[in-house]
Amino acid sequence: MNIKCKRYLIVLVPAITITATMSVDALTPQEQLGKAIFFDSNLSINKNQSCASCHAPEVGWTGPNSAINVRGSVYEGSISGRFGNRKPPSSAYAASSPVFHLEKQGKEWLFVGGNFWDGRATGEKLGNPAADQAQGPFLNPVEQALPDSACVVYRVCDANGYPVGFENVWGAESCAIAWPPDVEAICSAEGGTVDLTEADRTKSDLAFDRIALSIAAFESSPESNAFTSKFDLRLKGKAKLAQEERRGFALFKGKGKCVRCHTVAAGGKKSQFTDFTFDNLGLPKNPENPVYDADPGFVDPGLGGFLAKRLDYAALVLANDGKHKVPTLRNLDKRPSEVLVKAYGHNGYFKSLKGIIHFYNTRDVKPVCPGPYTETEALAANCWPSPEVTANVNTSELGDLHLTAEEEDAIVAFLKTLSDGYAPSTQ
Repeated sequence: MNIKCKRYLIVLVPAITITATMSVDALTPQEQLGKAIFFDSNLSINKNQSCASCHAPEVGWTGPNSAINVRGSVYEGSISGRFGNRKPPSSAYAASSPVFHLEKQGKEWLFVGGNFWDGRATGEKLGNPAADQAQGPFLNPVEQALPDSACVVYRVCDANGYPVGFENVWGAESCAIAWPPDVEAICSAEGGTVDLTEADRTKSDLAFDRIALSIAAFESSPESNAFTSKFDLRLKGKAKLAQEERRGFALFKGKGKCVRCHTVAAGGKKSQFTDFTFDNLGLPKNPENPVYDADPGFVDPGLGGFLAKRLDYAALVLANDGKHKVPTLRNLDKRPSEVLVKAYGHNGYFKSLKGIIHFYNTRDVKPVCPGPYTETEALAANCWPSPEVTANVNTSELGDLHLTAEEEDAIVAFLKTLSDGYAPSTQ
């Protein structure tokens, strides 16, 4: 990754590139290991993609490529020409999500927790949704695409340049696995399985879980969850919000209804700006998503699609069709320069904070666009396309908020105070 912003120190080591936003000494050994794994591009079938490829710190731990964000917003995997179908969510603050569960809130039963946009990284396997999530991309054929979890273990155990070795954290025997001589060839091609004895397979499976737990430890660290935004420094008395930012915060909590899902902790406590639930906001399809090249009729069912694979939740599929995880609002506007475009929403339909706030405000007021318009086209035509999924659209908390253009701008100004790395002396 080529990062020119002076705020980041690039440390080159054999086999991996680590992008540091804080001293490695500030991290525990397990967090250091998790960070090294997070930035290791060798942990993909073609040794060209790391977790950080889609979750980069300089843009708030989400997708860093402006050219991709401005269009389909989904990222190409290790194998050329293969794409996911959703925008990368932020990996920062995601480790705070609880284990996926059904919870009664008022008169409603709501799903809470898990990771990924559809909640499928439940935390039921490793007791930690961030750890469950960390295992997914390594083996996903449209992401890092390794053919066998043992390949991840082999390359981590064989890595050079990690500041802390896997065995230093997890014990001297954790990498004592008899690898077959063709292991690297198997791990560099699709469809293979590393031939291990039953005992070595058990040890490899345990190591794979520990790799995920190490990544989750890094994602729980102060480097990922910095709480150093202007909003946070205000709570410590080290910064003051400007008048428009204060007005935006008041609207955020009041007329804009944002706080109903993007909760703010009371008593000066650290706020996650999400309640970890799921919602269908009525977002349109992103017409530039490459998924439609392969499947023009694709519809993203979100949480409902995941629940359909669970017998215990089968009766709740229809009531949750089209819902996606409520993301944190932290680092929404974090970017190395104003030139870089960021994308918003699970499918990256929106390219501006103003656009998505205006959508929240006017979704149910404007006429329906006659076609699959982009955000720019919809704003120019003063319309909004139909929701991708028409069932379960939230109409009680957004869609007709009666905000003025100035009030929309004020909310945007407040949201910009949530970017980590605020330095009062230079602002």
